[in-house]
Amino acid sequence: MRILFGFLLFFSLFPLFSAPLEGGYALAPRASASPEERDQAYINARLRVIEASRKYLGTPYRYGGLSSAGVDCSGFLVLSFRDALGVTLPRSASGIYTWTVRINLDRAQPGDFLFFRTDTTNNITHVGLYLGDRVFIHAASAGSRTGVIYSSLDEQYWANAYAGAGRAFPESTPFSIDNNTSIAGGSSRSNPSGGSSGGGQSRQGAPASPPSNSGGSGNNGRLLIGVGIAPIWNGFLKGGDLIRGVSAQFCLGAETYSFGPKMVFGFEVRAEYDDALGVFRLPLTFSWGPNDQIRIFAGPVFSFGDAAFSTDDGKRYYSGGTSWLGTIGFTAAPFVFKSSSGDFSPYIEAAWQSYFSNNKNFDLSYDFSAGFRFSTGVRWLIHVK
Repeated sequence: MRILFGFLLFFSLFPLFSAPLEGGYALAPRASASPEERDQAYINARLRVIEASRKYLGTPYRYGGLSSAGVDCSGFLVLSFRDALGVTLPRSASGIYTWTVRINLDRAQPGDFLFFRTDTTNNITHVGLYLGDRVFIHAASAGSRTGVIYSSLDEQYWANAYAGAGRAFPESTPFSIDNNTSIAGGSSRSNPSGGSSGGGQSRQGAPASPPSNSGGSGNNGRLLIGVGIAPIWNGFLKGGDLIRGVSAQFCLGAETYSFGPKMVFGFEVRAEYDDALGVFRLPLTFSWGPNDQIRIFAGPVFSFGDAAFSTDDGKRYYSGGTSWLGTIGFTAAPFVFKSSSGDFSPYIEAAWQSYFSNNKNFDLSYDFSAGFRFSTGVRWLIHVK
């Protein structure tokens, strides 16, 4: 059981910081590459995509188009990634949104994606390629100019329609490109038919420059709201059912950069029923982590019922369930399925519980099980701007 738990933990935590294009394409770094070589390889891949995208400047907008004769927003990016890396992206803006790793605008780098909601359906309907300094290149369907153009998040229309950023490549050392960009006057208009629109822009094309340090700009985090449910596994108990109870939670969190690197702080109300121990528990936990996928938590617990296991020798009682520090543990969501309505993910939790044996003799199986909880379940999390 211990070996199985270690195996699950290793493979659950391994993909937490991965990205769709961490490997699997021609220019991806070798498995034996040094961290510096890997970093430069991802920067070069980003620059190649940006260079390929610029070749389509002025291409007319055509719904469903996938050639230099006309493109739509996702078709434009499909062509750019195919030309630069031989990689095929999902064919719709919502598909690309689901495929990428969600990031905050503060951490967006040239070569990442910006997503927009341009109609009243609340779905992701438009996507562009980020170039840095709040500038992006995209295929606009309406406005004073259409086709492949440059726009800025400083324009009111795009600021209002902005829905989030996504990453295809792992995060690189901060770098910038020489945009030489001037977002000229003009205004952005919404498209009554549900497409995207763009204001009047002018730009002088410039090749991508070598990497240089550059700061980011944007908002300072988001509010996170989620719910989850998970069975509590038997684990080390002698005999008994495979599932010993159920755990549910409501979580409220905040994503912030106030302390430098990204951090996520959270508060969770957890309702847990342990049928084997015969108790209902209500932990109120505070959590912290580098992102919303992996966090440690701790907090007070209210325990209801007489904690006891039924054994061949009778009842085995435990005390201490209600405590100001009644639980401490970690939670991890290794895989995230993104949608316009929120993130759906499986998750695992391992936690210590403050139950202490009232028995004279020590029994490793029962006493350890009283103080340990292992759960796997599903969680739904939404990001509030």
